Amino acid sequence: MLVPADISDRRLVGVHAEHVSNVSSSEFPGHYPDEDYRWDLTEFKRLLHLDITRLSQRSIELDLVGVDASIANAVRRTLIADVPTLCIEAVFVWNNTSLIHDEILSHRLGLIPLNADPSFFQMRGGKSSRYGYATPRRVLNLCSFFLFLSFFLAELENATDRDTLVFRLEVSCTRNPAAPPHSNDPEELYIDHIVTSGMLKWVPQGEQAELPQFQRKPPGPTNPNIVLAKLRPGQTIMLECHAIKGYGREHAKWSPVATATYRLHPSVKILRQPPPHLVRKFADCFSPGVIKIIGEGKPEARVEVDAWKERNESMSREIFRHPEFADCVKLGRVRNWFLFSIESEGPYAPEDLFPTAMNVLRTRIDVLRRAVEALVAGNDETPEEEVDEEGAHGGGADVVMMDL
Repeated sequence: MLVPADISDRRLVGVHAEHVSNVSSSEFPGHYPDEDYRWDLTEFKRLLHLDITRLSQRSIELDLVGVDASIANAVRRTLIADVPTLCIEAVFVWNNTSLIHDEILSHRLGLIPLNADPSFFQMRGGKSSRYGYATPRRVLNLCSFFLFLSFFLAELENATDRDTLVFRLEVSCTRNPAAPPHSNDPEELYIDHIVTSGMLKWVPQGEQAELPQFQRKPPGPTNPNIVLAKLRPGQTIMLECHAIKGYGREHAKWSPVATATYRLHPSVKILRQPPPHLVRKFADCFSPGVIKIIGEGKPEARVEVDAWKERNESMSREIFRHPEFADCVKLGRVRNWFLFSIESEGPYAPEDLFPTAMNVLRTRIDVLRRAVEALVAGNDETPEEEVDEEGAHGGGADVVMMDL
C-alpha cells in the first residue's frame, strides 16, 4: 500500500529543521466551515486498512491506517502488558553448588520464555504470588529448612494441573574420560559443564500427559540454547520450577513480545529538482533507496521518490544541513498511518498477536458499554461484574465493573 500522491496536508505532521508542526488533528466537527467531520461508521470502515508487509517465524510488520494515535497506542500497550503467557514463578532449589547464587539462577529461570499455550490454563486464584512462595524475585532463604518446607507444601496444596506447569533441572558436571591429555578446551575436558534452558525437563501433572496438544508438542523453553550457568567437575544443580499464567503488567517476564513498536509513515515530497551535479549528494541525505536518481552523470539528471521504499526513511533531517537543498524537499509523517513492528517471544505466532490484543480491547470495551447502559437505565444497584480472565480467545485482563 502506497501513500497517495495527493494526500491532504491536514493528514501530515510537518517535519522541519528544528521543529515539527501540525501535530494535532484538526478534522473534527465545527473546525472548518461547511465541512462535517462527525464520526461515521461507514466512513471509518472505508478508510480503515490493515496490511501485513512482512512476516517471519518470530516477527511481523504491518500497516494500520485510518485510526487515531490513541487506538494504535492502546494496541501496543495491550500487546506488552495484557496478553497472558506462562512463565516460571516458583523455584525450589534442592542443591546448588555452582558459583551462581540461588536468587540469580532463579531470576534467570523466570525470564525464560515458554512455548505453552496459555489458553489451556487458568489463572492461579486470579493473582500470582498469592501464597508468598519462593519466586525468582524473592527466593526463600534455604537455611531455614522448615520455613522452606512449609512454603513448598503450601505451593503443592494450591497448585493444580490446570494452572501450573512443573519443570525439573538436574545436572552434574563430570570429567570426560576420553578427553585428549593436553587439551585446554572445556568442551573436550568436561561433560555437562554448560547448563542451558534445554536441560529443563517437563514433568506432567495430573491429566497433562493425556492432552493431545501436549503430546504433539510438550511444553518447554522456546529457545533451548539460553545459558543459565557454567559448572566444573563436582558441581551440581538440582531444582524444581513451577510456571503459572500471568500478565506483563505484573512483571515483564510475562510479556509475550520482545518488542512492540510503531512509527508514523514518512512523507517525502520533492518541491524543486536539485542541480544535476548535486543529485548524488541529495540522494545520500536520505535512507538508502528512498531517492532514485534518473540519468546520473547527464545534464538532465534528476531525482524522484521511490514510493515503495519511502517507508524506510529515518527522518534524520540531514537534508536541512545543506543550504543548497533548503527549498527542494518537504518532509512529514502521515498522522493516521502506523507502521507496526511486533516481535514474538513466547507461545504466540507473530500473526496471532495483533488479533489477540484486539480481542482484549474488545472485551474491555464491552465492559464499559454495559456499565454505560446500566448508568443510562438508571440502575442504582449495578451488580459487580468481572470479565472472564481469559478475555476473548485467550487474552484478557482483570477488569471489574464496579458500582457507578
